[in-house]
Amino acid sequence: MPKKKTALTIEERLQQALVPAEEQPYEVPENWVWVRLGGVTQVIGGGTPSTSKKEYYDGGTISWLSPVDLSNYNDIYISHGNKMITLEGLNNSSAKLLPKDTVCLTSRAPIGYVAIAENELSTNQGFKSFLPSPTYLARFLYWYLKGNKELLESKASGTTFLELSASKAATIEFPLPPLSEQQRIVERIEELFAKLDEAKERLQEVADSFAVRKAAILHKAFTGELIGKKIEQLVPLESLVDLIKIGPFGSALHESDYIENGIPLVNPKHIVQQHIVPQSKISISEEKAEELSSYRLKANDIVLGRRGEMGRCAPVNAREENWICGTGSMIIRLKEEYDARLYSLILGSQATVTYLENSAVGSTLKNLNEKIVRKIPVPQFDIEEQHEIVRLIDDLLARERAAQQAAEQALASIDLMKKSILARAFRGELGTNKASEASALELLRQVLAEN
Repeated sequence: MPKKKTALTIEERLQQALVPAEEQPYEVPENWVWVRLGGVTQVIGGGTPSTSKKEYYDGGTISWLSPVDLSNYNDIYISHGNKMITLEGLNNSSAKLLPKDTVCLTSRAPIGYVAIAENELSTNQGFKSFLPSPTYLARFLYWYLKGNKELLESKASGTTFLELSASKAATIEFPLPPLSEQQRIVERIEELFAKLDEAKERLQEVADSFAVRKAAILHKAFTGELIGKKIEQLVPLESLVDLIKIGPFGSALHESDYIENGIPLVNPKHIVQQHIVPQSKISISEEKAEELSSYRLKANDIVLGRRGEMGRCAPVNAREENWICGTGSMIIRLKEEYDARLYSLILGSQATVTYLENSAVGSTLKNLNEKIVRKIPVPQFDIEEQHEIVRLIDDLLARERAAQQAAEQALASIDLMKKSILARAFRGELGTNKASEASALELLRQVLAEN
């Protein structure tokens, strides 16, 4: 007859739970210990009741999580997901009812989302969950997992996508301080994060308000306020131009006419934030460009998209001279005493966009024709005023962009600071550890003796 397995002693179980010195990721304070999570808690998988059985879902009262429920979820605790299951569904699947304070970790697609169960709930198979344990606080484990995505992924395997198995999750190395130190670390992390989140909110407001501040600057420019001039009335655009010409129709170009790295065609999609951004494949040969010579752009022209998004336009500079106005665009050739940079901004302003949206023709795809564009109301400035307005706009927008970039850089640094705080927290470097406190080893030994 086979021999009965002898129960492990407390010391043997203790050695199984501890991480050998040579495998410990880094040094921790003397009254901490390195353990494997499987040695201090149970790792539980999940499951999905058959979706073909309505009785497993209809009228369900048991919260059931999938990884999607934790996507963009920022709270520490979670009470329910998008779906509920019935007791029958739970009993007829591999899903398990998890107690309050279980730490739920997504184990695939993706690995690393984490939340604490606010109440009893269940999960699908995309989770590995850690049951409550007398050796750690749920929030302490939560923050540890939150800051160690790379460690979690290093334990995973798979060809199509990485997945963290229950057996591998049980091997995760976990620095275990005394419970009182865990509480202090959690409080310190959350205090620091609250301050950083407050700063992040303010910085985000600065970054997000750039468009509003830009619009205010441009409004002051176009009304003359920037130069202390009051515009009494607007004039139609046609009074400022020598030519308005719609680009060639589609029949003027065939697929065989396009070459790579030739003379660019400028279609509406090539006009991005007041700049022309050509595509190497949307270009034509010198010979074809000669056929379309009447559509060549000149410096100080404005190229305006006449289909789709209204107000998409850009000034033409010397580098772009002789490029070809493409299908869906139109050329606005200003008289020499008018500055394309300023009037391109005016044509792209919200006031002009609103005018164009209200005036465009067509039911399926809105279009602009020459008549509409000729009647666009614009302010009129002399050449010296135009140059001064452009100079002021450049200066003010440069300052606003600098403020926006500084805010965005600070936002990125906040995320790095959070990573640094978590890394230091689990090394005992937040200044909260008390060396006089009893070692976590004694707590672990006591817990193993009681279970």
